[in-house]
Order: sequence, then structure tokens, then C-alpha cells
Amino acid sequence: MRPTGITANRETRQVLINWEGGHQSIYPFSLVRNACPCAECRGGHDKMGSQPDQAVFTLADEDSIRTRLRNLEAVGTYAITFEWEDGHHFGIYNWNYLRALCPCPVCLAEDRDG
Repeated sequence: MRPTGITANRETRQVLINWEGGHQSIYPFSLVRNACPCAECRGGHDKMGSQPDQAVFTLADEDSIRTRLRNLEAVGTYAITFEWEDGHHFGIYNWNYLRALCPCPVCLAEDRDG
């Protein structure tokens, strides 16, 4: 599944992704940052995986320098990466990872149900 459009809104502090098939995901900046898939944020290469840690869905929204978006860039045709105001710019969020990170009630229920 690929996105058909990606928009970052600094005022609402959200990333909006429209997916093939019509699904729309709205990601709070905090969720995206807390789910960073880089080795540093995940606690080492051995803890990296293809799915986000489910604990990120329970963390409180945060408005701080670490969750303020500076830039959003494409990584080839398979992913995006974020640069945050604190300088963090390491995680590569591929389409499958982002789709699994969708916080909508439908996707959260699907994820829990397996």
C-alpha cells in the first residue's frame, strides 16, 4: 500500500497521509516522534523491528522541541523521514511501518485483533 498524498500541518501538529484504497491516516507529531524507528530511539539494532511498539499509542501528546517538525523528506519511493527541531533526523518510516502506525480506531482494532 502506498500513499497518494502526504501533508504536514505545523499549526495542528499533524501529518495527514491519504493511502491507496481511500484510507486516511492522521498522525500527531508526538506519535510520529515517539515511534521513531531508528536504532537510537529503539534502544539498539537488536530492538528494531518492522512494527511500531504498541506502547507509543498510550503516550501523552507532547509539544516540545523534540516534537516540532522542521522538515519532512521523501526517501526514494518507499519511505519518508522527519527532521525535528531538536536536530533528530535518523528514522526512516517506510510505508508499511507508517500504515501500522495509523492511530485511527479501525486500524488500532485491527492491530489488536491480529
